[in-house]
Amino acid sequence: MPEGPEIRRAADRIEKQLTKGIIDDAWFAFDELKEYPPKLIGQQVERVETRGKAMLVRFSDQHVLYSHNQLYGVWKCHMADKEPATRRSLRARLVVNGRAASLYSASDISMWPADRLEEHPFLARLGPDLLSQSVGEEHIAQRLKEPPFYRRGLGGLLLDQGFVAGLGNYLRSEVLFFAGLSPRQRPCDLSEEERRRLAHYILALTRQAYRTAGVTNCPEWVDKAKSRGESRRQWRFSVFEREGLPCHRCATSIEKVNIASRRLYFCSHCQSLSV
Repeated sequence: MPEGPEIRRAADRIEKQLTKGIIDDAWFAFDELKEYPPKLIGQQVERVETRGKAMLVRFSDQHVLYSHNQLYGVWKCHMADKEPATRRSLRARLVVNGRAASLYSASDISMWPADRLEEHPFLARLGPDLLSQSVGEEHIAQRLKEPPFYRRGLGGLLLDQGFVAGLGNYLRSEVLFFAGLSPRQRPCDLSEEERRRLAHYILALTRQAYRTAGVTNCPEWVDKAKSRGESRRQWRFSVFEREGLPCHRCATSIEKVNIASRRLYFCSHCQSLSV
């Protein structure tokens, strides 16, 4: 499933597609949304935001289209007179100046008044979004000390969208590796310096993945991995999906475990699992 950086990049494409004119056409598959297409004609898309893995399309009439791709949903940008090559089921379409953004296969779609959006049951549970909201390292470090998170194992906490929104499985492994921490450790086990370092990499690697289309590895390690003939699936990461391959830093073989029912990759030399 795409993580926060991939959803934010998709939001950027949709925003570019739809914010340069008024809405010419709109269509929704679900009966509860059928009243909205006539209301949206002539309105504008003001911006497209993300909250973790949810997408928010804000209209000039102060309505917001909420969607969550879940496992199979995908947005496609295309010319309105040319259907994308897909067998997926169309769920929603917005057209501006002959350019369309179409949502396929998603089932979690709803329309909300902007001033009630935070009442959405999913959004109400989310922590701050690292790419669409103003979030600093100090804010993340402080959240690590809050009661709901302070005694949670890092391996599970970093997947909890209530802590910060947008972190997913590959970012979890990458953050812990660069922070030099065990997934078994808890925020309460860490020094102030370790919490600050963890907060730094949570933010820095999420932003790096956004800028680089999912590459979280160091440039010099990427070059060395490419010279060894590694595929993009392997060289783009420091540890994720690198089981059995050498650690970029110390050459120890990368290992894999399951924590919080998800696979996690780590270096036993750079990160201790004994805690």
